[in-house]
Amino acid sequence: MRVVRAGSNFVDAGARALARPIEECLARRERVSFAVSGGSTPCPVFRLLAQMPLDWGRVDIYQVDERVAPAGDPARNLTGLTEALLDRVAAIVHPMPVEASNLDAAAVQYGAELPSSLDVVHLGLGDDGHTASLVPGDPVLDVTDRPVAVSRPYQGHRRMTLTFPVLACATRIVWLVAGANKASMLERLRAGDQRIPAGRVHREHAVLVTDELAGS
Repeated sequence: MRVVRAGSNFVDAGARALARPIEECLARRERVSFAVSGGSTPCPVFRLLAQMPLDWGRVDIYQVDERVAPAGDPARNLTGLTEALLDRVAAIVHPMPVEASNLDAAAVQYGAELPSSLDVVHLGLGDDGHTASLVPGDPVLDVTDRPVAVSRPYQGHRRMTLTFPVLACATRIVWLVAGANKASMLERLRAGDQRIPAGRVHREHAVLVTDELAGS
């Protein structure tokens, strides 16, 4: 795992860390797959990323995870992603179908939409060590036979999430981690501590961008 201690330049460094592998993939193939997580940390990064001169018309954007909630609900990752990135670029967006009546069937459907390997995956880190919606103690942590699964309720919502096997096949993973509340979990992530979900994500092709608080 390559670590970028961005300090106060976190937003710029994060946007560049995402743009670089997208641009490299665009130089090699016709279309590129980019999977994004939600949360408040990446929104400023996504706004800057949207301004970068990438050929967004050749990018397919997928979701790493999503809360089961109605369309437009503030709890939905898609709501914040739309404002920060999706409304600003010409990419093709593949939202997770969390409004479906049969969530397990919808997860299978979304898994069928995914490419065999994602080119670039953005991940965040929770202060309990979760990433995507792979949270401590959830049975989804042990799912190995399908690319997408639905979690138990966590912080008020069930969630649809990519599973570890999909993350393991990604060409490049870019972690964006900011805030003093993430500092202890960040050290465990960097150490590859598999007692936290984030520590179980493969590290060979990963870049970690941190701000001065998380990196302290």
